Amino acid sequence: MGVENNITIKDDGVIIKLKISPNASKNQIITENEIIKLKVTAQPIENKANKAVIEYLSKMLKVPKTSVSIVKGDTSKEKTIFIKTSDKEKQDYIKSVILG
Repeated sequence: MGVENNITIKDDGVIIKLKISPNASKNQIITENEIIKLKVTAQPIENKANKAVIEYLSKMLKVPKTSVSIVKGDTSKEKTIFIKTSDKEKQDYIKSVILG
């Protein structure tokens, strides 16, 4: 098993399993052991951290915010994110950016 197992490419998009760390000093993605961690500066109140996750991934992966959705873990630190795109090159790009 490796960190790659947290990313699944489907016909209509990419599924990413992340562990969120709110209240971080800066927004960033790090891979730690077999976990993809996303640190966000927002607090985990009033959906602020979830909005920050979507905003950060949208900017970093160069996709519209409407293409990024939290499909599992709305109130959990462990989230499953879906990035809607059927473009194979974009899917490969997303995977390479997330894995660093």
